[in-house]
Amino acid sequence: MRTPPPAGNPFSPQKSGQDKKRPGGFFDAPWQLLLQVLVALLLVWLWQESVQRATVTTIPYSTFLDKLAKKEILECTITPDEILGKMAAPPPTKKEGEGKPEPKAALFRTVRVEDPNLVAELQSAHASYASVRPSLLSQLIFSWILPIGIFFLIWVGLSRWMTRGAGYSLLNVGKSRARLVAEEGTGVSFEDVAGCQEAKIELQEVVDFLKSPGRYRALGAKIPKGVLLIGPPGTGKTLLARAVAGEAHVAFFSLSGSEFVEMFVGVGASRVRDLFVQAKGRAPCIIFIDELDAIGRQRGVRIAMGHDEQEQTLNQLLVEMDGFDPNEGIILLAATNRPDILDRALLRPGRFDRHVVVDLPDAQGRESILAVHSRGKPLAPATNLQEIAQATSGFSGADLANLMNEAALLAARRQAHQIEQADLLEALEKVIAGPERRSLQLAEEEKHRVAYHEVGHALIAAVTPGADPVRKISIIPRGRAALGYTLQLPPAQQYLLTRTQLLAKIRCAMGGRAAEEVVFREVSTGAENDLEVATTLARQMVCLYGMSESVGLAHLVSSRPGMAEVPGVNGHVEYSGETARLVDQEVQRLLETAYREAKTILQDERKTLEEVTAELLKKETLGAEQFFALLPDSIKKPLATPP
Repeated sequence: MRTPPPAGNPFSPQKSGQDKKRPGGFFDAPWQLLLQVLVALLLVWLWQESVQRATVTTIPYSTFLDKLAKKEILECTITPDEILGKMAAPPPTKKEGEGKPEPKAALFRTVRVEDPNLVAELQSAHASYASVRPSLLSQLIFSWILPIGIFFLIWVGLSRWMTRGAGYSLLNVGKSRARLVAEEGTGVSFEDVAGCQEAKIELQEVVDFLKSPGRYRALGAKIPKGVLLIGPPGTGKTLLARAVAGEAHVAFFSLSGSEFVEMFVGVGASRVRDLFVQAKGRAPCIIFIDELDAIGRQRGVRIAMGHDEQEQTLNQLLVEMDGFDPNEGIILLAATNRPDILDRALLRPGRFDRHVVVDLPDAQGRESILAVHSRGKPLAPATNLQEIAQATSGFSGADLANLMNEAALLAARRQAHQIEQADLLEALEKVIAGPERRSLQLAEEEKHRVAYHEVGHALIAAVTPGADPVRKISIIPRGRAALGYTLQLPPAQQYLLTRTQLLAKIRCAMGGRAAEEVVFREVSTGAENDLEVATTLARQMVCLYGMSESVGLAHLVSSRPGMAEVPGVNGHVEYSGETARLVDQEVQRLLETAYREAKTILQDERKTLEEVTAELLKKETLGAEQFFALLPDSIKKPLATPP
């Protein structure tokens, strides 16, 4: 079950020095030192240029010729582009009592103009002159290397900025993005995982192998290369993988299957290769791939184009799983909730040898999960977790964690110091039906209609054998669209449903609409969800479970992997039009029969319907004991005691 670790985030990069290291790039050593030297040289050159330009006076070429004619040019250096030199500066102002001031020289610069008489004029002015040609190295550096280097640094900086959300530059696009947790452990052990004892027993063997592989090698035993965790969402598959690494105290590589797939073909395969190279360097270790179906879908069964990248990534994963020795110390764990769409090559022996089912917990498992999630929460002494576990049939570990958190929030909202049983029950209703919406004011006529509708559901459930017991009736709006609700909970975990129980569910769903027609002689739109539930159950009885004499025992669903279970949803059927007509007729017959029976029951118990509705309108909410106390002795009350 999904339980937070005792302290800290096990996937935090502060766990080890290894995690703080980012993949090597241009800005890592030794490139970092070279970059610093280049930047320092560039800054020195810019500083020299700025100082030189601040002390040199730039003059027009005509002014240069005038000063040359006046013999004020003392010396100059001629380059291909400009003329640099010294010229006589204007003498300072003479003050009284001082001698004749000495003339000073000033630096000048002028842009050179093609002048064939320049040398003759310099000779006649008796100026000292020389010609300088720039070196080939300086031309190469400042004309080619420096501009190219600047553009390269700009490109690298932009690439890192564009991908800084993922923490990788474009130069490292083929590197693995696995998060590494070092040998100190993930902070999770098997004690933090409840409700899946069989799965823990299967995975304990993996832990034993990682701790003492010599014992297995001595017997010639080969530990499975891959372990596939299969189960519905929220049942604790990821937590189990972290618990295995925490118990074995080995390096733990964690990543999602979607992190392999990119827009460019070949990137995912490169990341798979890099991941296994890193894992072999840290063996023994565990590689955990969450949502394996992102890269493990069956090849060649999709119509959409452009999935070459996914197929190449899967091919590389298959090759890598065949490439390392089974006792090398690398265990590949993967999790998925859609094993039916995985490629067969992944599931064959030698790759994912072992399949561990992590199913929804039973009542005992739910109680253990609630106990785990109640750690650190002040529960009142009268709190009964067993009652909550019995009432949460079908809940996953994530659902139970959410329930405990909602109970804590409700207790904090009323400024209590402990979590009471009432908080847990209210949280249960909030998780199932949604939060209360007392601000939604219904008209009096609509309120009466909703009350009769909900009591209709409850009365049909009370008199129908095989129906789930009524736990609560309420006309307080909840959630997004529920103007009222009737809470029915099974007394125990149900793994199989009989035909009688399915028909009871359909009849109970029809009870609300039937009550409206019996009382008001007219129906409303409030039964939309009821009709959806009833129609789905009836179609499943006919098409999936073979519970129809007219249609027969055929399993009328698509054989394509990943398709919807109920035919007619995706437009692909594998039976004739005549069979489809029989299916529709049988579904309609089941619905009409259940509706007719519900109306008959409510007409016979009209007095009870009125009494219970009047009490519901007065109190707005009726518990199980209050509801069954209002029923006459003539009504059969199967499983009247609430769970």
